[in-house]
Amino acid sequence: MKPLIDGDFRRKIKSAQELQEIVGPRPRKKKVIMCHGTFDVVHPGHIRHLIYARSKGDILVASLTSDEHIRKANFRPFVPEELRAMNLAALETVDYVIIDPNPTPIENLKTLQPDYFAKGYEYVNGGLHPRTEEEVKVLESYGGEVIFTPGDIVYSSSNLIETAPPNLRTEKLLALMEAEGLGFQDFHAALSKIAGLRVHVVGDTIVDSYTHTTLIGGNTKTPTFSVRRDHQDDFAGGAAVVAKHLRAAGAEVVFSTVLGDDAFKDFVLDEMSDAGVDCRAIVDPTRPTTNKNAFIAGGYRLLKVDTLDNRTISDKILAELQQGVEQTRSDALVFSDFRHGIFDRRTIPALIEAIPEGVYRVADSQVASRWGNILEFHGFDLITPNEREARFALGDQDSVVRPLGRLLYDRAGCKTLILKLGDRGSIVYRQRPNREDVRSFLVVDSFTDNVLDAVGAGDALLAYSTLAMVATGNEVIAAVLGSFAAAVECEHDGNVPVAPDDVLGKLAQAERHANFG
Repeated sequence: MKPLIDGDFRRKIKSAQELQEIVGPRPRKKKVIMCHGTFDVVHPGHIRHLIYARSKGDILVASLTSDEHIRKANFRPFVPEELRAMNLAALETVDYVIIDPNPTPIENLKTLQPDYFAKGYEYVNGGLHPRTEEEVKVLESYGGEVIFTPGDIVYSSSNLIETAPPNLRTEKLLALMEAEGLGFQDFHAALSKIAGLRVHVVGDTIVDSYTHTTLIGGNTKTPTFSVRRDHQDDFAGGAAVVAKHLRAAGAEVVFSTVLGDDAFKDFVLDEMSDAGVDCRAIVDPTRPTTNKNAFIAGGYRLLKVDTLDNRTISDKILAELQQGVEQTRSDALVFSDFRHGIFDRRTIPALIEAIPEGVYRVADSQVASRWGNILEFHGFDLITPNEREARFALGDQDSVVRPLGRLLYDRAGCKTLILKLGDRGSIVYRQRPNREDVRSFLVVDSFTDNVLDAVGAGDALLAYSTLAMVATGNEVIAAVLGSFAAAVECEHDGNVPVAPDDVLGKLAQAERHANFG
């Protein structure tokens, strides 16, 4: 693919070992000065710091902390390491750039032995920080020196990012694609491969109802609204809409669920038939079909009334579901858990045991407000929780998001984890082969332009990410196509199944931006 940035800037980006050979051992004819930082968004304070440092030496090395070791804020770094390195390499005053794989610059100081190490004024104002003292000891051990740059103006990348974060989604996507050796043609090819894949969805059906009303008054004695009922719209949601998304994408879909013996059962069956989904519903006359009815007036939701029975399914129904899982030929199986009776600690092990060998196993557990846990689907190929569900599973409300996701990934024993972060996009965790140049996690921004209704975005991401993983086995392709599908869903009112042409539209938009229109 076309390089992210034309020119020879990338020649400046070196490993510590490569740079050690270039600058040679001390004493040197040319003085080497090194700076170190995050450089998340390069601002005037950084430029002043670098220019001052360059004036004190002959060769300026800018070292930046790798993504893996940045934990200073919840969604940092904002700019991935490859793009941060490019930003620094493009500066004339910088001679070389290092992406430091270590948590501190200590190892690189020992390796390069720069003549000077430039620190910002804030590191000396009020006394030396213990980490700075450690750096000073390393420098003094071979005769180096720390220089503190002037600090009359202080800027903060964090403040800039939190106040008005720049839209860098296309630049970050291009940097990711370049690092992974991917081009836009790979996304097109993946979409062409998903048609005809066989997917079995097992999960809880929810009929989402929207009762539209008009406010006509209120009670003078009690805080009671009086509304006129206008009309009601019903949608087959929950696991049913996951099945519809998969079918709209071109997959052959079997949907196993449990319904009550009522009018909503017939509605769901008709909806699935119209969508082309093979719905194999088990009817339980002792429970209602789950219905969640939101009453709306003037665009505002006044009240939500749920009709449901969250009792665990009977042994007889469990046996029927097990048999369906065992006997249904599929490329992928999706457990879509809303914790309305099908999945619990008793049923999950039995259903997992029934999965045939070689089937790609996916779990999505939207249960942060109920007693469920994505960790119960241990060892799956793909899981797709959001941040709240991850914190719920780990009992952790304090950790920064990225290490939180890493801990969940390790605990879940899964091959791929896509951690959904809403308008922040997603973080993808994956198994890393024995290669240092392959990253164990990556970030994909949201590509939503105008949010009309975010409901169902996660379902669209789940569907397209699953199909892309089965078709290509590539986590980056899966995450990006899932992000495009989620963006399409957000830009439509209601949970409407996303078709490949919709995703192609988002892909074409990204290509236009990448090629400057």
